[in-house]
Amino acid sequence: MYSLGSESLIKQAREIQDSELQKFYNRLVKLLQVKELGHETLDSLQRLHLILCANKYARTLPSDLQQRLLLLLSSPSEQLQVLSSALLRETLPSSGEELNNIQENISQLNTHAAAVLVSQAGSRAELSNLCAQLVHGLEGRPADGPARSLMFTLPVLKSILTLSPECLTEEHVTILSKKLVDWLRYASIVQGGGASSGGFFTGSRSRQPLPTAELDGSVSGDFFTVLCVGQGFTEDQWMNVYSFSMLHHWLLTYHSVSSSNNTMDTDDRSEVDGSVVSMVSATSSSSRLLPPKERLREKAFQYCQRLIEQCDRKAQKKTDTELQKACMVEAVCILDCVCLEDPSMVFRAFPSIKALFGRLSSDLSFARVLLPIAQFYLNHGEMAAVDCECVWKLVFGRFPAELFNDSFLAHELLRFLRLNLESLQLRAPEFIRFLPNLLKFLAWDSSAAVDDFVDLLPSLVTEGTAVEMFHTLLDLPCLSATLVLQLRSMSLPISESSSRGLLSLDAFRNPAFRGLFLFLLRVETGSGHTIDRLSTLHDLLAEAADWPRVVRCAQIVPVLLHIYFNTVVTVADEKLLAHLILVMLERSSLLLAIPTYSKEIHRVFSCHLLRLCKLRPSLVVDQSHELLEFAGTTVNVYSKEEIYTHVVWVLGEYLSVSSDSRCSVTHITSCFETLEAVLFEITSSAPPPGTVCPAPKVITTLMSALAKLASRSHDLIPRVSLFFSKLRTAAKSDSVIWCADEGDLVAIVTRGEELWSLLKTPGVAQSVLTPPPHVLTPRWHRDTNLAMPLQLRVLTRLTHSQ
Repeated sequence: MYSLGSESLIKQAREIQDSELQKFYNRLVKLLQVKELGHETLDSLQRLHLILCANKYARTLPSDLQQRLLLLLSSPSEQLQVLSSALLRETLPSSGEELNNIQENISQLNTHAAAVLVSQAGSRAELSNLCAQLVHGLEGRPADGPARSLMFTLPVLKSILTLSPECLTEEHVTILSKKLVDWLRYASIVQGGGASSGGFFTGSRSRQPLPTAELDGSVSGDFFTVLCVGQGFTEDQWMNVYSFSMLHHWLLTYHSVSSSNNTMDTDDRSEVDGSVVSMVSATSSSSRLLPPKERLREKAFQYCQRLIEQCDRKAQKKTDTELQKACMVEAVCILDCVCLEDPSMVFRAFPSIKALFGRLSSDLSFARVLLPIAQFYLNHGEMAAVDCECVWKLVFGRFPAELFNDSFLAHELLRFLRLNLESLQLRAPEFIRFLPNLLKFLAWDSSAAVDDFVDLLPSLVTEGTAVEMFHTLLDLPCLSATLVLQLRSMSLPISESSSRGLLSLDAFRNPAFRGLFLFLLRVETGSGHTIDRLSTLHDLLAEAADWPRVVRCAQIVPVLLHIYFNTVVTVADEKLLAHLILVMLERSSLLLAIPTYSKEIHRVFSCHLLRLCKLRPSLVVDQSHELLEFAGTTVNVYSKEEIYTHVVWVLGEYLSVSSDSRCSVTHITSCFETLEAVLFEITSSAPPPGTVCPAPKVITTLMSALAKLASRSHDLIPRVSLFFSKLRTAAKSDSVIWCADEGDLVAIVTRGEELWSLLKTPGVAQSVLTPPPHVLTPRWHRDTNLAMPLQLRVLTRLTHSQ
């Protein structure tokens, strides 16, 4: 939401009249004609930007104002460059002549001018023309001009390739690949002037240029890279930096280039400035015989190997240490891309990658670097016949266990899982056993990680992990609270117990309860079971029920449970589904006491209990003992209304011979007696203290279930008829202690009378209460042997004739 002041300004900008706006344009043109632009001009430009941004549709600026803004793109003040670029990008495309002035002056191109050119390209053809001009501009060099004439070309090209890779042709690929090779491998190894722009004292009396240095202070003994330092840098060194920054993107992009008629000679004699090329040409003659793409891969390989060697040096500054980490990430990614294109390079690259992993694996501060290494092992470990077990133990074991609160790492690791899920299932299926560990990312920051797990969860559900995953998802709020306690335990000193202290933190540190918390913090599956002591754990974590992190975690559990059940029905056999029904009944009373959490979980259980029983009706007979035990517990009527109602409905619907031939009269009678006892108890006594009257839905579901069971065993009809008779008589009394609302009581009695009337004709009752499948799914409008299609056609003709 905007503040009142901001909303007022936006409203004024939207409601400005055309006449007032025209006066403002004229005043701004006069301000821009002054040689020295002051604060008034800057304020007016900012106000114009607000006016343009606040409107839904782009405006067209007067040609003289637009021309002035285009001139500001080459202003020495970067603030004016930024403002003019932002203004031009908010307007309708400029005329071709005005933009051609910028395109023709490639030597004066900067980031802000390039942004205007890219944003105002009206078609793919214009983008292609701009791309061609920029690429061909790389071949020549101006006789005179600023030293950084080409420094902004590569960023602009990268933007164009991101928007439209189709702009490239084979000719462009050849030219750019050659230039990248030159800049990456043959940049000058001496320092530039006192500043990156060239410096001031460039006369003959200036000092002899010094060689570039490594990050540890030693003299650079090999070719220039992004990790070489100096007081200043030459243009080709800056191009080296830009080339490396876009190298990975380029290697991934040029595969989509379609062949063009305008192909170039594949002779790769690059035109490079300086004497460095002549010195190394003798040693690199073999690589020069390669086509441009292959030669670029070779030089990229050498460059990345050099970077990895440079990262082994101890940097003198902390910022340089972070730079080393970033360069290692990029170098490993480029090596991975190169090896994917040319598998023969795997055996050359793996020794350095393996050595790098061995050096960094013991230090978790390099976790960001180790993920690309894991990607390299995943893609090429099988070809190199390397055991990757240690890599997966580190990535899926130590990372989530010790760095679960690193949001950046969590995002990167979950992204790694999503992008490589099929490869992991094929080449490293053991990653699934780290499921409890991976869920720590979700438990710690559920809002950020839920989208990733929505995509990952269906692939993680197997017959072997289904039951444990079910328990783990239900205990996710407990895991969230435990992770909070773990961090607090490490950061807070052990102090004497006081009224202000956290009881849960004391319990976390108590050896007597240590096993419960260690189970929640387990790294792999199949390492224990806490179902017998979950109530104790919930008591210990009772004060965590209102912690924001725990509450947010509890809110996403129902969503994940729906995904879980939708998946498990596709992979589980009947035995596993029967076990899951048993677990649902057990866990319905073993949930952390978070407001509304139990109700939400019970709603999910109810939904999928019906689905499982409809899919496999025989499950009701298999689990009839457990279902009856649950339905026969009267307290469940008051504490688990949702799931209790659905359990009763399932028993009444599917406990029949038509659903399972194993169903006997004994099953039906036992179920009838259990439900009859519960219904009699709740309709003849007041609810327990602290509870409300049972919901009418529960009572009517019990009555319908009894009627269904009686219609299948006629000996039970007199018993249920007697109950309905007593119910009608009791309802006429002055006070009914088990129903507080008169309207609900009338509905219950009416339902009882309807069922009683049906049971007076048992044959009809069974057809109505338990209709056969062909009645539930009629096809009368399609069956030509019935009269229904004919009647429908007659009705259609009658209605059309009217």
